[in-house]
Amino acid sequence: MRVLLKARMDTEKANEAIRSGTLGKLIQESMEQLKPEAAYFTSDQGKRTAYMVFDMQDSSQMPVISEPFFLNLGAEITYTPVMNIDDVQKGLAQLGR
Repeated sequence: MRVLLKARMDTEKANEAIRSGTLGKLIQESMEQLKPEAAYFTSDQGKRTAYMVFDMQDSSQMPVISEPFFLNLGAEITYTPVMNIDDVQKGLAQLGR
């Protein structure tokens, strides 16, 4: 299932990760693990935030994906199912209207 991962990082923990040089490594490792079709980095409510859209094969992946963000960055994590235009069109076609 295609999902949107939102990781909003604690400012102090992210600052420390930048100072120690581990933030870039953590993001790179997450990118290699998830192989997202899209990844964006911005701020949300004044905190560093990463958005990654990827294919989650099984919900059992959630701890492996989330824990590095929780442990190293004190991040708030959300997973949201999302669709691209092909998915929307496929779903609408199944309505039979």
